[in-house]
Amino acid sequence: MRAILMSVFSFFAAATLSVTNSLAGEVEVLHWWTSGGEAAAVQELQKMLQKEGHMWTDFAVAGGGGSAAMTTLKSRAVGGNPPTAAQVKGPQIQDWAELGVLTNLDEVAKAEGWDDTVPKVVADIMKYQDGWVAVPVNVHRINWMWLNKAVFDKAGLAYPKTWDDFFAAMETLKKAGVTPIAWGGQNWQEATVWETVVAGVGGNDFYKKALVEADMEALKSDTMVQCFEVMRKMKQYTDPNAPGRDWNLATSMVIKGEAAVQFMGDWAKGEFTAAGKKPGEDYDAMPAPGTEDSFLFNVDSFIMFDVKDKDAKAAQAAMARLILSPEFQVVFNVNKGSIPVRSGIEEQPFDSIAVSSMGDFAATAESGGLMPSMAHEMAVSPAIRGAMFDVVTNFYNSDMSAADAASKLAAAVGEAM
Repeated sequence: MRAILMSVFSFFAAATLSVTNSLAGEVEVLHWWTSGGEAAAVQELQKMLQKEGHMWTDFAVAGGGGSAAMTTLKSRAVGGNPPTAAQVKGPQIQDWAELGVLTNLDEVAKAEGWDDTVPKVVADIMKYQDGWVAVPVNVHRINWMWLNKAVFDKAGLAYPKTWDDFFAAMETLKKAGVTPIAWGGQNWQEATVWETVVAGVGGNDFYKKALVEADMEALKSDTMVQCFEVMRKMKQYTDPNAPGRDWNLATSMVIKGEAAVQFMGDWAKGEFTAAGKKPGEDYDAMPAPGTEDSFLFNVDSFIMFDVKDKDAKAAQAAMARLILSPEFQVVFNVNKGSIPVRSGIEEQPFDSIAVSSMGDFAATAESGGLMPSMAHEMAVSPAIRGAMFDVVTNFYNSDMSAADAASKLAAAVGEAM
């Protein structure tokens, strides 16, 4: 993305982007939160901003997990008319900051103590040259395994904590006529499972080298071969209708007892809740095997574009401050199924899964197990991420050997750098 934007912005690099506001303190906010719970959560931020006298113009772009919104944002920015604020995450934040079009948020960050309340590994993604240029909203944990309690109870099985136990349980369930793993056959879902396996098989240090640093030796190592072998073994415990299946339909299989487990981020919890299911009674969630000390995170965030109108600047600052306020952190994350990104939030409004996640988030921030998700745009550039996606999905949907997959992975990433 950076290369494309740099080439376009070079035509008018001397120009300063600005936003003209017809009303004092107005912010136009581009985002892709259009589902019921997400839209309701965003409306709470809008109300909070309006209480402080600022105006909010909603610019919601649905579809594509944010890809449609990013296309729209690039078009607006190239035309010299970016929105006041936009939902952007991961390394793309750095790409926008490098163009010199973002507002520095250090004044708000210092006043609100962001460096003391946001874990450093998350804060570093929100900064450019040590200055805050984005504000984080929430945290999703990626490496969850969702389990149907009745299915395991009927089979007399304990929840598996190791890969050996996992595959033994899957074999028992397959023989009992249950689809062991609910699988969504889309590249991002396959990559989500793969990065979870990388953390579970290789450990935290290996995950960082391979999927954050894109280290060549790690990518083509024997450990990476083992990760691909685990992925291949999983496939025999999925059903023939998996290709092309949406994630929520896979979740529904677990909800209905048609499948035993699903590997998916904590947005899956919303499907269980909508179906009237309760954690600990109807279903459970636990870190995937081998990832008890890992927390693969996906953080939503907003960047603020440089504006000249002083009232618009005040509205931007207010929006940034409110996003990390305890009040909004609670109302947004309870609705969305994620957890607060800032520390010091009371656990009481959250369910048991969220409380567990909050504890692990804090613990891994201290231990070094808090790590950005590659699959969900937090760890590497879009080009490297795309190269990894291609190899993973080609491997999973072919007869490619695990050794060849590791070799091709290193080669593809090398070309993408």
